[in-house]
Amino acid sequence: MKKVLIIGGGFGGIAVAQELQKLRDCKLDITLISKNLHLEYQPALYRIVTGQSPLEACVPLSEIFPNKKLNIVIDTITAIDIRKKRATGLNGKHYDSDFLVIALGSEPAYFHIPGIEKFSFGFTTFEQALRLKKHLHEMFKYCQTHHATKKEKTCRLHFVIAGGGASGVELAGELALYTKKLALQHHIPTSLISIDLIEGAPRILPAFPASVSARVAQRLRVLGINIITEHRMVKENIEQLFMQESAIKTRTVIWTAGTKPNTLYQAIKDLTFNKQGRVMVDTYLQAKKFPGVFILGDGAATQYVGMAQTAIYDGILTAHNIEHTLTRTKKESYKAKRPYYSLPVGQGWAVTLMGPLAFYGTIGWTLRRLADMRYFFSILPPLKAMRAFRKDVKLCEYCEICSPPE
Repeated sequence: MKKVLIIGGGFGGIAVAQELQKLRDCKLDITLISKNLHLEYQPALYRIVTGQSPLEACVPLSEIFPNKKLNIVIDTITAIDIRKKRATGLNGKHYDSDFLVIALGSEPAYFHIPGIEKFSFGFTTFEQALRLKKHLHEMFKYCQTHHATKKEKTCRLHFVIAGGGASGVELAGELALYTKKLALQHHIPTSLISIDLIEGAPRILPAFPASVSARVAQRLRVLGINIITEHRMVKENIEQLFMQESAIKTRTVIWTAGTKPNTLYQAIKDLTFNKQGRVMVDTYLQAKKFPGVFILGDGAATQYVGMAQTAIYDGILTAHNIEHTLTRTKKESYKAKRPYYSLPVGQGWAVTLMGPLAFYGTIGWTLRRLADMRYFFSILPPLKAMRAFRKDVKLCEYCEICSPPE
């Protein structure tokens, strides 16, 4: 049996594993290595910060792959030899393969700004989202239970989102509503709360059409978000964010201003990269000059990189080309597939772009939720997929004020 080794339990890795399991004519020994026991559904992580269903952002791999046709290994890969098609785990264990699929995803890019990595909060992982949520509760609880001055309360209830791209906009809309809820529970005037969305470009959502950016900015202002553009951050300390023109007193800076391919890619010998640090691949998504070594998702130098839809498409194509290699049939060339974009901006409102069409408000929100549900139905049995979207499934809150004893 030929061995297929898949490194990464994200969208791309899961897609290729699911597709390979459907093959009947090819007997394969498939191993999926992930550092987590679950898939982190990153499009919903911003909702975990504000207490939504944990099942919507954290899906156990055992539920996605309930049968024994796939080996799931929980390990952190520390080294990869693409010549030998071998990976090495944290404790020195080697994993050999005939086909190597690398789908490591991305990680935050801090652009060497002093203090940002140490003092800011992220929410690119489930653990980070929970940490940020706990911090929000601590800020409100402190203002209620301590004899803090108005100046100190204003500092602790000043929330800054650094980065006006899709992730920053999504979080800003959700945070505007959630902080008002926390203020009510903690008996704190909402007038003390302020939320800033900072973007270095002349407008938020610089990668989107200007008309979309303007419409979303209008929605954010209605929700009470302060939008600050053309301001670049230079450093951060424990209670202050410094920009070129000014400084902001805050205990909460949430970093959404950039990502980069996983640093492990740079440690792999013989790979070639583009200017953005992504791996150069051939027409079949193989690392150049290394047939049988596939690069998927955020690490590959392809069009529309960085989107979940792109990673899923990459995974399906890779599975097909592994099958074509084994059956000695013609492989499929990669053709970039334009994704659709959908940005929620507060509960019940979103903008969804499908080609030249743009849908705003309730229609946009419905289309986004349908897209989320469609993905869950593709990886889970129907009843389990529906359970992830139950409105009464909530994460516990982080202080006794928000979760009084029954």
